[in-house]
Amino acid sequence: MTAARSTKFAILSASLGALMLTTGCAGGGGAKKDTAYVARDVETLYMAAKDRLDRGDTKVAAALFDEVERQHPYSPWARRAQLMSAFSYYVARDYNQGIQSAQRFLSIHPGNKDAPYAYYLIALSYYEQISDVQRDQGITLQALTALNEINRRYPTTQYAADARLKIDLVNDHLAGKEMEIGRYYQTSGKWLASQIRFQNVVEQYQTTSHAPEALFRLTESSLALGVPSEAKKYAAVLGANYPGSKWYDKAYELIGKKAPTQLGG
Repeated sequence: MTAARSTKFAILSASLGALMLTTGCAGGGGAKKDTAYVARDVETLYMAAKDRLDRGDTKVAAALFDEVERQHPYSPWARRAQLMSAFSYYVARDYNQGIQSAQRFLSIHPGNKDAPYAYYLIALSYYEQISDVQRDQGITLQALTALNEINRRYPTTQYAADARLKIDLVNDHLAGKEMEIGRYYQTSGKWLASQIRFQNVVEQYQTTSHAPEALFRLTESSLALGVPSEAKKYAAVLGANYPGSKWYDKAYELIGKKAPTQLGG
């Protein structure tokens, strides 16, 4: 999922100031030359990685930041390099490597001031992998867990503010998956199975854009199952919460056709 990617980069870039040094840049050279193991002083190696990142060569930059940690594991530069590696992998869309780098940073520096940034990178790396509702949503649930973790740990940060917006989008996405499955069951005549899915949307994702349709589908399913009183109940909830929606109009019309004695009491 790549919506509002520019907003994410604004937050990420603003947070890089404390990590990326601005003094000088190492020269270029080929990718193999830059990433081959050559013992170099830590500043030269770090600045070579930064130069590659500045030029958009993100995969080579990530490899060079990793090399900083390998060659100088106990240097203060190693801490910065771990997060810069995670960011470089993220920009390169190598999300699994980005997650691993950020998790490594957190395992070594759990209380560091840059920990919120690492958690945010992890969440974004999951978020960017969210697929359409027709596919398995395991990665979506991982994204939701990671976003909730940021909000729980650092509720007053800019990362949490952005996470809360994305949590709403992720919940809407998960509700959409439930709706897709429910509709499939309906077309297959599996009314009870469809009702379970629509009920999940009403109970777990009631603030999403899918709630009105879910209530209408529950009205449909209840009528198909021969329980018009339940259909009326769902239609009433729909009317009370979404009186101007097309789904309420459709529910009212459906009950008028299928169970007219249920209208008005």
